[in-house]
This record gives sequence, C-alpha cells and structure tokens, in this order.
Amino acid sequence: MRNLTWQNRSSVSEFILLGFSSQPGMQMLFFLVFLAIYLAILFGNSLIFALIRIDSRLHMPMYFFLANLSFLDISYTTTTVPQMLLHLLAKKKSISYTGCIIQMYIFLFLGITECILYAVMAYDRYVAICHPLTSGHPTLIMSRSVCVKMAASSWVGGFFFGMVHTGITMRLPYCGPDEINHFFCEVPAILKLACEDTRVTEVVLFVMGVILLMTPVFLILVSYVFILAAILRISTAEGRLKAFSTCTAHITMVTLFYGAAMFMYMRPVSSYSPERDKYFSLFYSVVSALLNPLIYSLRNKDVKGALVKLMGKK
Repeated sequence: MRNLTWQNRSSVSEFILLGFSSQPGMQMLFFLVFLAIYLAILFGNSLIFALIRIDSRLHMPMYFFLANLSFLDISYTTTTVPQMLLHLLAKKKSISYTGCIIQMYIFLFLGITECILYAVMAYDRYVAICHPLTSGHPTLIMSRSVCVKMAASSWVGGFFFGMVHTGITMRLPYCGPDEINHFFCEVPAILKLACEDTRVTEVVLFVMGVILLMTPVFLILVSYVFILAAILRISTAEGRLKAFSTCTAHITMVTLFYGAAMFMYMRPVSSYSPERDKYFSLFYSVVSALLNPLIYSLRNKDVKGALVKLMGKK
C-alpha cells in the first residue's frame, strides 16, 4: 500500500543510472575491474565465514561477529554490484521505480546494520581486554546467547531505520528528470531529482544520519578509551603490544567505513557532487568489503591458522 502511494505521487516509472562512464572502452575496463573486485569480495568473505563456522578454535565472540560482518559485506555488495556490472555492458541502464525503492531500502538496511555491528564489535574488544579474568573466563560476559542477542539487535535496528530512511526519501514526488548520476539508488542522488522542495526532508535525513552514524562512533570511542586505559596498565611492552594488536583490524575497518559514510550522509544535499561522491560511495560500499577479509586474515594468526589447517586436510 505504501509503495502504491509513492507511485501515485510520482510520474516517473523508472530511473536511468548513469554509472561511471559513457565511453564504451572505459565501460569494458570498469566491467573487468569491478568483476574482479566482486569475485574477490565473494571469495574472501565466504572463506572467512566458512572458516569461522568450521574451525572450533574460532567459536568465540569476536569471530561470531566477524562472521556476521562477512555475511553483511557479501549481501551489501550484491545489492549494487551485479546490477552495475550489467549496466556496464547494456545499452539501457534503467531501474524501475519499485526496483529503485527496494535497492535503496536493502542498501540502507544492511549499511545501518553494519554501523551498529561495528559498535558491538568494539564492546566485545572492551570485554576481552578490560575484563579478561572475569570469574575465570571472559565468555561469561559475552556468552553465546548474549552475542546472538547483540547481533540480532544490529539486524533489527538496520531493518527498522532502513525502512524509515527509505520512507522519508521516497515520500517525495519524482516527476522528472529521471537520470540518476550514480551507479545505484543512493539517497543523496535520488533527492536531487525530487520535484518538490526538499529542505525539510534534507534536515530530517541529516539528523537521522548524524544519530545513526555518531551514536555508534561515540560508543566505539568510549570503548576504546577504556581499552587504552587498560592497555596502559599492562606492565610489559610485549603485553601492551599483544593487547593492542587484537584491536588494529577493527580500528582500521571502522576508520575506513565511517570516514566515507560520514562524508556522504552528514552534510547537506546541496553540497552533493555526483562525480566525486559516487567514488566515495564505491569506497565504503565495495572497497571496504574487499579489504575486510584481507585486514582480518593478514593480521590474525587464528584465522591464518584455521586456513592452514583447512588446506592441510585437503
């Protein structure tokens, strides 16, 4: 019913996604590059997910959340990249009005879920470093049921806020033009096409963006303040380095993901620059998913050990 209401207020039945380049030679180059990146994302994140499921040594809270992150990254990129690859080869680069709504919602749902999940992973690092000997075992705090509830809360939060964000964006009428200067239906690019004053909507979405991005960032910073204090209390340099090394992968991914996402969603749409901003979107939606398994596997001896064990069996 809600979708029918949106459709009735808009005369546009489909949108044209302009993508990255209108030059045929460049499109083939982009296709090959993005296809390689997408296959690497599928392989790397699927491998991480499979290793965590198979190897009993990785059945710990940190790896449970990492498995969720890998599944998110696969889903996240699959929402946009296959269509982008198809459009790089096709003459008609259109997406239906309904398809655009669905793509926008799924992208926001998964993106917000990932935002919340990074904060949950920071809390897990806080428990592991600041309470390592609680009752003899830290997993008494981060039990499996607690981990499942925290992960489920991330997914539920993404489901709800993604729906709200999409509803606010698509309640505006879209009467033409129908060309989106982007490779998928992202909110800032869509708002540029609305045939109604968008100032109130921009303010509401800006406030939502600040809340949804800065709340997890604040919780992450608080967790790391306590983590840093605990690390500084460790008597040996080797102990401090070992404790800090368990956080470096998470810190790296948080910096990459939130940096680009905050640039996209924590500024007015009036400052939107299509050619520049779609590369930022590409960075936090695709490149971060590519780097995730590399960063976590290359810097994690447990994951590398599980991979060596699996290869040894084969």
